Amino acid sequence: MVTAVRNRVAIPTGPDRLPVAQARSCHSLTVRTAGPVGHEPVPGLHLWYEAVTAASDDPAAHERLRAEAERPLTPSGPPVRAVLLQYADGVADLVLVARRAVLGARELRELADFLLTGTGPEPRIVTTGRTPAGSGVRPETEWGIGDPSRAGRSGTVPVELKEPEPSDAVLVAAVALVLARYSAADSTAVAVFDLDGTGSGTGTEASAYSAPLDERQTVRAYLDQWRRPYDEATGPCPVPAAGVVFSERLPGMHYRPFLAPALPVVMHWRRDVNGLVDGALSYDAGETAPEIAVAFAAHVGHVADQLTAGQDRTLAEIDLMPRTEALDVIERGASRPVGDPRATERTIHGLFADIARRRPEAVALVDGDARLTYAELDRRADRIAGGLIALGATPGSLVGVALDRTAELVVALLGVLKAGCVYVPMDIRYPEERLRYTVDNAGARIVIGSADTFPHTDGVRVVSVPELIERADRETGPRQPVAVDGGSAAYVIYTSGSTGRPKGVVVPHGNVSALVTATREDFSLGADDVWTFFHSSAFDFSVWEIWGCLLTGGRLVVVPYWVTRDTELFYELLVEQRVTVLNQTPSAFAQLVEADGRLRSELALRLVVFGGEPLDVGMLSAWFARHSHTRCRLSNMFGITETTVHVTEQTVTPADIAVKSRSVGRAMPGWSLSVRDPQGRVLPPGAPGEIYVGGSGVARGYLHQPELTAERFIEDPYGGGRVYRSGDRGRLRPDGRLDHLGRLDNQVKVRGHRIELDEIRNVLLSHPAVSAAAAVLRYETPGDTATARIDAYVALSGAGGQVDDLLGHARGVLPDYMMPATLTEVPAIPLTINGKVDTAALPEPAVRESSAATSATAPASPSDPVSGDAPTAEPGAADPVAAEILALWSQVLNTEVGPDDNFFELGGNSLLVIRLLREMRDRGLPRVSTQDFYRNSAAAQFIQFVRGTKG
Repeated sequence: MVTAVRNRVAIPTGPDRLPVAQARSCHSLTVRTAGPVGHEPVPGLHLWYEAVTAASDDPAAHERLRAEAERPLTPSGPPVRAVLLQYADGVADLVLVARRAVLGARELRELADFLLTGTGPEPRIVTTGRTPAGSGVRPETEWGIGDPSRAGRSGTVPVELKEPEPSDAVLVAAVALVLARYSAADSTAVAVFDLDGTGSGTGTEASAYSAPLDERQTVRAYLDQWRRPYDEATGPCPVPAAGVVFSERLPGMHYRPFLAPALPVVMHWRRDVNGLVDGALSYDAGETAPEIAVAFAAHVGHVADQLTAGQDRTLAEIDLMPRTEALDVIERGASRPVGDPRATERTIHGLFADIARRRPEAVALVDGDARLTYAELDRRADRIAGGLIALGATPGSLVGVALDRTAELVVALLGVLKAGCVYVPMDIRYPEERLRYTVDNAGARIVIGSADTFPHTDGVRVVSVPELIERADRETGPRQPVAVDGGSAAYVIYTSGSTGRPKGVVVPHGNVSALVTATREDFSLGADDVWTFFHSSAFDFSVWEIWGCLLTGGRLVVVPYWVTRDTELFYELLVEQRVTVLNQTPSAFAQLVEADGRLRSELALRLVVFGGEPLDVGMLSAWFARHSHTRCRLSNMFGITETTVHVTEQTVTPADIAVKSRSVGRAMPGWSLSVRDPQGRVLPPGAPGEIYVGGSGVARGYLHQPELTAERFIEDPYGGGRVYRSGDRGRLRPDGRLDHLGRLDNQVKVRGHRIELDEIRNVLLSHPAVSAAAAVLRYETPGDTATARIDAYVALSGAGGQVDDLLGHARGVLPDYMMPATLTEVPAIPLTINGKVDTAALPEPAVRESSAATSATAPASPSDPVSGDAPTAEPGAADPVAAEILALWSQVLNTEVGPDDNFFELGGNSLLVIRLLREMRDRGLPRVSTQDFYRNSAAAQFIQFVRGTKG
């Protein structure tokens, strides 16, 4: 059996604030005495007397005693301070404060005895050669959620034990087990302080103990690791985040081991002569919130009682908190529904019909110069529905929709719903194989799209919108009402899957109805609003854009594909259309903030909703400098396709920038949140774990994947109905808000797209030449989302294979946003001892060598062909345009670029395109649209295009 390990460690007292560091290196003892006090002089020590006008049991006397006992020594003063507080009723308290490096706890008691009674050996106090307070990096805890502005303000929480005589091993193990559960760790280190030790430095040396945590082992086996002698560790031990102090509880004495906790939390256990134990947890409010400290202390007591009472149980059976408390935590993470409680019974098209009846002549849809009123949109969608039914579509049929982002797309989606069918949106720019897979997996026999562009698939009929309308117009007689309700499926959106294939998420009508109901009042959504339809219909943000607008009576402005790729054109559209509600990923909004600061037009925006990826609030500083948060609300919403777009809402203000907030807010009305450990047990506020989502937004599950559905969509053992295990990592705050901390698995977010790195890996592995593969997310510039890229690595088998072949293979399966920016061949994929990819051991990616790097040995000929028929242009003094453009490309791509290079083959992406075109404008070069850039992405071809534009 692996035993616990003990390491001698020095506890850092911080370089942060000297008074705090002094307090952490001091301890104090107070002794109550009645009657005359005999004072024996001690060399080097002055006893101060102070008369307190209050009686000893008066609150004012208690406060004066506390203040004196917790007042640290000054750096330049003596190492010991002695004060006798004499109260009006004749009772007195002797208060001794000392540096631990000078006097230990036993010596402090001996000093008190000598001063009060004259008994015992004369204490010797060293007043020279003292070591000043030390420094070091304090351990950080994810779960503490302290307020840095309150650093140095200490608090104490009592710990109640029901079991009267726990062993020392139980008391240390209880702290360790609670710390492990709070930290989501397989093992934890706990510092045990020797009160009587007089180690060097600050006197804050301690023995750091650690033991492996196996939830399957018995309590007895776990405690045995803490009872037996410990081996000295050979390597350095990390500084623990929690400490334990043992002392005797003596009548009339009160000992404080630290005047400020030496660690984020320190548990002080006191045992009396009868073996009874009480405890107190001390904490620094700068590191640990008071609410977290109170809960931590209670959980230590609860766990200690269980460890004492049932040593044959496994650790998995030891609850961190009572069930009643777990239910209370779940309740705090839930928000009660608002509005009509029958919202989840309504269909999307039924709610739309209500709006169309009330406001038939109001404009519902704008697409360039074309406009459709609610009545016109309703009628056109009815004809689409009729055409689908005429083709044999029945209620519940899955219908693919593969159209470009136009008004026609919105009409088609609504028409599918009116036919009682389920729409399966597909981005027409996806590779043919991915489109075929989606249609085949969904079992869709009808696809609304263009037969000229959609890949042929046996048994699938591709029909255009005009064909459907024409077929509907040929039908005679009334159409029978479609029998669907809020529980019927409305759409299936395919998301990235770890198996190497996308997985379809089935979402009912009622979920979307609940989403709109939950947000309508809070966001004041209504007929005066103008929204943009910006995102791909295959991205669930579009569900919110389309139906959030049309089910609240707003006007939806379709944003053409190339306008979404050109920030200036999109900004102009916002101004021209007087858009009031904008939905953006943070990456896209960062570009808009820059354009707004440069163009400075008048915007009508009153609400911006962020989603799709984590928000770094610091990027909003420039926006708040121009726009008041009271006039334009910025809302950060965490969401998941499987829980119907959004889950939480957090209104962002300038104050959030100051504290670097990671909060995504509270659950929306009707949704619920909890954070749980790997065993599914509810964790308290502060403790990080997996985010579970319940309530009105939980989807049906994954299409045709019952095992995966059963794994991720579960019945809540706490009685909360169906909940979704998100795979996202987070922590609840005491007020019910959620901090999003990233992913638990191999999933990442790149420019709003949810990507399973394992899907990319499996696509590469499907090539016969690849024996092993890995994919990782990196940032060219840390924190700059525009420089996010996916680097892939492959080990090739004896069959051989070229990188270009592998990239072509991947491009035939993966959409553009999932394509690796680099592909590097390695002899083998390095693994950790746990069998996982060792990303730290992967080499730097092999960026495709630019033509500039090889020009010295093989200069490009001016007549060499590149993308298109444009000739290359050799940069030089005679060609300043080419030289300047190549320099700009090199700067943006962070690599030397030659005339034969392609922007995207060197790792470029859509955000870097926007950055490049903006930099060109700033340098006075001609304005180039993103569409023209994509058509001329080879350097020489682009140079020729710019030269022609300039001419």
